[in-house]
Amino acid sequence: MGTHKQRKAPRNTTSRKLGRYQIVDEIGNGAMGTVYKAVDPMLDRTVALKTINVSGSEREMAEYEGRFFQEAKAVGGLNHPNIVTIHDVGSSGNMPYLAMELLEGSELATLTDRGQPLPLEKAIDVAAQVAQGLAYAHEHGVVHRDIKPANIMLVRDGIVKIADFGIARMRLAEANGEAVNPVGSPRYMSPEQVLARRADHRSDIFSLGVVLYEMLTGNAPFSGGDLNAVLFQIVNLVPPAPSTIDPSIPTILDFIVAKALAKTPDERYATAREFADDLKHCSNGLRPSPRLVGVATPKQPAMPKIDAYAATPLLTKSYPEARQSDNPRPSVGAATMGVAKDFDSLAAMVRLAAQTGVAQNFEDFAAHREAEAAEAGTVHGTVVREQSSPILTGFDRWKPVDQLIFAASVA
Repeated sequence: MGTHKQRKAPRNTTSRKLGRYQIVDEIGNGAMGTVYKAVDPMLDRTVALKTINVSGSEREMAEYEGRFFQEAKAVGGLNHPNIVTIHDVGSSGNMPYLAMELLEGSELATLTDRGQPLPLEKAIDVAAQVAQGLAYAHEHGVVHRDIKPANIMLVRDGIVKIADFGIARMRLAEANGEAVNPVGSPRYMSPEQVLARRADHRSDIFSLGVVLYEMLTGNAPFSGGDLNAVLFQIVNLVPPAPSTIDPSIPTILDFIVAKALAKTPDERYATAREFADDLKHCSNGLRPSPRLVGVATPKQPAMPKIDAYAATPLLTKSYPEARQSDNPRPSVGAATMGVAKDFDSLAAMVRLAAQTGVAQNFEDFAAHREAEAAEAGTVHGTVVREQSSPILTGFDRWKPVDQLIFAASVA
């Protein structure tokens, strides 16, 4: 769970216990501590035990332990299929531990570290599931603040789970004025985290946008030779649209990623649920519509591709400004192409019909059609008359205006 180093060879841990848990194997370790595979003899359940490092000064130990129990408080009350479940929390001597569900799968980092993009539908699905889990956590007052591929677990049946809320803090504590130091993995931090400002749930949305960008393109949107270069880019650089790197990426994803990676929190998705909904709609659009057996499906016209860069200036305009040119108003005294303001189109059409002989032609045409209708009704019977009457005998019911308009169009 969380960022782990390369797995070590199994140790002889059969005689080790932590609280009531019997340790079976070491799964991994990281900056905060070690994760073990263990068995709860009371419930006969295999769990993952996470501990924290106890080395260092008393102040460091107290800080780590405080963050550790804060993780339990933040995550213990969450129950969502896309969030790792916490079973128990406790301590044995000076060794605090957290018992959670044991995940059989792999970290997303094992795929993104290859520098290759994920299949499009898989990338969208992973991001959508993480967004759903974040939406649930945010609605319960919990912000993760360290969303990254190493904290996203891919388990069986295509389920994705968010792991390691180790640096999550209760938003209530922030509301009470608690000072929050910038924490997180540099490449996935939000601009407000870099600037050590208050980071709310929209910081998680930004971090997930970075993860989505990396899954789609195989490249990190912000990278550099050192930490300062990465942090500078996060605050100042707008990465290229994903479709400019891979033209097969739908343009709609350019706009989804751009909204998630907006520098200002107010310009991002207001909630992770909105983020998830857009990703679901995008995924549904990628699936071909069902085809009925024996029914030919007409070929659908190709959707025009929007230039992501060309669309940017338009999107920055307000709606009234963007639409202002649709209804230009001529200035007073402007030329009117020789047409008077009191131009009467109907009167002009009557004069035009009389001068060109269309009116007489129309009368002859209508009389001819009425004769055909009468003949059709006599020869072919009632069925033909009923089918043909709207077309052949309807002219006499037309208004004079409609007749003139039809005659002018025929002419």
